[in-house]
Amino acid sequence: MGNTITDSLSKFYDAIAVGIGDWGLKLVGALAALIIGFWIIRMIMKAVSKAFETRHVDETLRPFLLTLIGFILKIVLLISIAGIVGIPTASFAALIAGIGIAIGAAFNGSLGHLASGVMLLIFRPFKVGDLIKTNDAFGFVKEISVFVTVIETFQNETVIVPNGAITANKITNLTKIGNLRIDMPFGIQYGTDIKKAKEIVADVLKNDKNVLETPAARVAVNNLGANGIELLAMPYVDCENYWDVYWDTRQKIVEALGEANYEAPFAQRIVTMKQ
Repeated sequence: MGNTITDSLSKFYDAIAVGIGDWGLKLVGALAALIIGFWIIRMIMKAVSKAFETRHVDETLRPFLLTLIGFILKIVLLISIAGIVGIPTASFAALIAGIGIAIGAAFNGSLGHLASGVMLLIFRPFKVGDLIKTNDAFGFVKEISVFVTVIETFQNETVIVPNGAITANKITNLTKIGNLRIDMPFGIQYGTDIKKAKEIVADVLKNDKNVLETPAARVAVNNLGANGIELLAMPYVDCENYWDVYWDTRQKIVEALGEANYEAPFAQRIVTMKQ
């Protein structure tokens, strides 16, 4: 009787030892595969990044594509390691899918921004470096991620706009064509020489280094107001010179007209008296 119990316990301990040994070997193998797998993924990502630079893939798309490729490779690695340990890959894949659904439900609003970010990266209404107006933000695009777009304004403010808010509203891209036209109205009094005033303003625009020669600037009569004639200067500029022309050139126009004795139109009334 005692020998039978001893034999049973011995077989039980042997079975446990064998099981622990097999599990330990699998665990060591999985750990080694994990380390080697992450190293291989890192090498692959470096090669892909270098390939993007060589093939001049747009800088706006690079971070998104690299993140997506890295995520897919890591998922494949984890599923492979689950097979090494002995976990059924179908069950593991279902577990990952369930976790993904739970995360998606928890971050429902963020997924909307993610989808908008993908749309921005695919359809590219603007790219990094463009001057845009959207959601009361006016400035240069510094970064486009899958969730937000970073805009640097002319006041050196960093505005972070959720991508969902951008795709849901109007986007004005001022860099798309390559140059901008600035409309600068100014007034002269009735009875003054309109042709000469236009020539003075045209000379100011011609001598301004920030005003483009092509397309050519133009000066035209824009409106006949109650108190004077409104002329409109329409110079074309590069995006980076927008505010220099908007402010400085406008001042030059006012000074040139003042030196030529053109006075600003003031409110005036004509009174007719009857006997």
